[in-house]
Amino acid sequence: MSTTNTVNLIKISEIIKARQRLNHIAVKTQFVQNYDLSEQYGCTLFFKREDLQVVRSYKIRGAYNMMASLDADKLKAGIVCASAGNHAQGVALAAAKLGTHATIYMPETTPGQKIKKVRLFGREHVDVVLIGDTFDDAFAEATAFGKKENKTFIPPFDDRKIITGQGTVAVEIIEDAPVTLDYIFVPIGGGGLIAGVGSYLKQISPETKIIGVEPAGAPAMHASLKAGKIISLDEIDPFVDGAAVRTVGKETFQICQKVVDDIVLVPEGKVCTKILQLYNEEAIVVEPAGALSVAALDFYKDKIKDKNVCCIISGGNNDITRTEEIKERSLLHEGLKHYFIIRFAQRAGALREFVNNVLGAQDNITHFQYTKKNSRESGPALVGIELQKATDYKGLVRRMEASGIQYEPLNDNQMLFDFFV
Repeated sequence: MSTTNTVNLIKISEIIKARQRLNHIAVKTQFVQNYDLSEQYGCTLFFKREDLQVVRSYKIRGAYNMMASLDADKLKAGIVCASAGNHAQGVALAAAKLGTHATIYMPETTPGQKIKKVRLFGREHVDVVLIGDTFDDAFAEATAFGKKENKTFIPPFDDRKIITGQGTVAVEIIEDAPVTLDYIFVPIGGGGLIAGVGSYLKQISPETKIIGVEPAGAPAMHASLKAGKIISLDEIDPFVDGAAVRTVGKETFQICQKVVDDIVLVPEGKVCTKILQLYNEEAIVVEPAGALSVAALDFYKDKIKDKNVCCIISGGNNDITRTEEIKERSLLHEGLKHYFIIRFAQRAGALREFVNNVLGAQDNITHFQYTKKNSRESGPALVGIELQKATDYKGLVRRMEASGIQYEPLNDNQMLFDFFV
């Protein structure tokens, strides 16, 4: 997808200036080899740990760089932004550091933990306005407010100063990498991070392949690059909230046309599996967008063998209340959990017979919903079964059929799955 043409790329000198501007504001985050995953994939794998940033994501870099570049009158007048989380925290901290006032619009559905963090970082410099159910609702209100009150709008990604700030991630990677990187995996939402990182790397280390990673349910940049123009998606899966956008930026799209070598689309369930793996095996807490780059490795395992690879862990603002949903999505994606509508005889012992004759030794019923609505001899129940191995599914189905049990699988029937589960 990329070319060596440097037209539209952010200048190296501008990214270096941004790096200097961010001194004592943004933390120089760890660049560290992960030995477990290096062995698993047969490569030398490094993590760039932006989840360890002071606001637990790279967003402070772009927000502060743009805000610090404003003239005194614009800073005095105050700024406004819209965000569902990470960008808001970056803007809040930047406002406090620069002594300006920020009005931050967030959807009413934003988790309380994120709202609390925005107020913590911004303190008296921030007003939080909760409005609407989606980012688009908050964005519309924020832009209208900015125009009415003559306040500068700080976009989450589509501004060259924002992109320049995010490009400082690449400066640190080049400084700390002990080897020349063959591949770098970068999560994509609106495209600010990969546009900044790509601008720097393609001029400093052109041999490094830049691989963008998007959630499969929100492939806005992939669709746009494929079409050669910006495509607005009609529907998206909002689960990977830090990277789920309907429309990428104009500036970011133009730069990505020059710097992105490939884009991997990762199913949301795979993202959940990697969140759990990073927590359980590496003691790293990541948000869904933060796990994208690592989740992409499974799709590139043949190409990265014996190569030097970097994954940018973009953020760690995960909400513990999402843990059950993350586990559920992971199990479904890995083929370890299956839902059925099963017709049971309405008599004592029917469920016991199912457990004894149908379930395997390692199978476990994790959900059972049954209501007797009439006097018929049999009635349906919604049953969720967790397996030890995905290959156990065929045996489960075979035993149900051998026992003459009437059943309807739900996992592949999205309409029925959404209705019942």
